[in-house]
Amino acid sequence: MLTKVLFKDRILNEGRLIEYGFEQTGDDYIYQTAIAKGQMQLTVKVSTDNKVETEIIDSESGEEYVMHLVDDAVGEFVGSIKEEYENILHRIEASCFDKDIFKSEQARQIIRYIREKYNDELEYLWDMFPKYAVWRRKDSRKWYGILLTVPMEKLGIEGNDIIEILDLRIKPTELEEILDERKYFFGYHMNKKNWLTICLNKTVPTEEIFSRIDSSYELAAKKKSHHNKSEKNKE
Repeated sequence: MLTKVLFKDRILNEGRLIEYGFEQTGDDYIYQTAIAKGQMQLTVKVSTDNKVETEIIDSESGEEYVMHLVDDAVGEFVGSIKEEYENILHRIEASCFDKDIFKSEQARQIIRYIREKYNDELEYLWDMFPKYAVWRRKDSRKWYGILLTVPMEKLGIEGNDIIEILDLRIKPTELEEILDERKYFFGYHMNKKNWLTICLNKTVPTEEIFSRIDSSYELAAKKKSHHNKSEKNKE
């Protein structure tokens, strides 16, 4: 079904549902809109466990319309219904759901922490690297966190497993004190004097990570020392 394809690797952002026009009913959110020039009524129900259900009702007969779900159904009318239906679901996906690439418990806690404290969302900047994302300050536009999924061996750790890691800014003097290549590593793909990497496998307590996120956020507010220096230069 289209809903399973569309909302794969997506997680609900409840706050955006109300902004979009959904109304909360118990644990569910309901959105209704007329389609087919008022001939049909589309209802989209989203539950807090990420389940998305849809129903189209013929406004005149009150009966459910299902031809838009039949793969080999053809014709101008059913074609227009399918197109309108799919466009609405695409808009809901883009407006009300975040990418759900990072699955570890610590990654989810970090995403929630940053959203609640700084009102920042992950930005996916590279089509070639869909499992790389960044947070940046709204004022300076500088990155203060990078979330990535990489093979363990990239950090010099034995094993073939894929792990999630977090890059954060840090003062060079502090990095020298804590770097141990067990809990704290040189910044992956970043300047090794100003960034550190943490594996999100509970080696570092979550509360400690939160504190380091706060420090990284403050460091990102500092002015750049050289004009025209960009994040692309991996400051």
